[in-house]
Order: sequence, then C-alpha cells, then structure tokens
Amino acid sequence: QVQLVESGGGLVQPGGSLRLSCVASGRIFSINAMGWYRQAPEKERELVATITSVGSTNYVDSVKGRFTISRDNAKNTEYLQMNSLKPEDTAVYYCNAEIVLRPWHQGGDYWGQGTQVTVSS
Repeated sequence: QVQLVESGGGLVQPGGSLRLSCVASGRIFSINAMGWYRQAPEKERELVATITSVGSTNYVDSVKGRFTISRDNAKNTEYLQMNSLKPEDTAVYYCNAEIVLRPWHQGGDYWGQGTQVTVSS
C-alpha cells in the first residue's frame, strides 16, 4: 500500500519561511510528476507547484519567486521551500504524486493527508 506523508507545516509570521516535506512509501516502482496543492477555508483546492521526474518545475503565479519545489528521487521525497510567506498563503497543503507500482503500468494518483500552514502575526 502506498502512502504519502507530509510534514513541516506550522504557524509562521508574515515574511517568514517554512519547508514542507512529503515522503512516499510502499511498493513503488517509480514516481512520475509530483506536486503541491493547497486549500484555504471556503476556497477550492488549487495547484501550487509541480515537478517532473527530470526536475522541470511549474508554479502558480502567486508563489513565483517565493516558493521552490524540489525532489529527491532516491528518497521518494518532494519538498516545498516557502519564503516571504504572506497571510494569503494560509491553507492546508497537500502533496500529490503520480506513482507507478509495476513496470509498464500507468501511474496512479496519490495524495497526502495535508499539513496546515498558518501565516499570521
């Protein structure tokens, strides 16, 4: 059984930084794209950033220049470095990954349980 487990959320003042981590575990053959999403209260879940298996990245405009997504393929782990945090970044952050369980099979979509990030003075 595959699991994604996030860590690193918390309370931070405006302008501060946090680093989120997401570890994938289980019987994994390979991981294709990985990403981070967030959902603020009473809002829809939105894509924050994605990274392909070879390291190509993409960001929502509101976080460009402040957030950095990265991954360590050997550890089946992705990260989200968040700098210059703003109150509007407050949300539950979810990691996502397309995981292949067997060779020559399509990847499936997996989600973490979410970690709360609160930016407030």
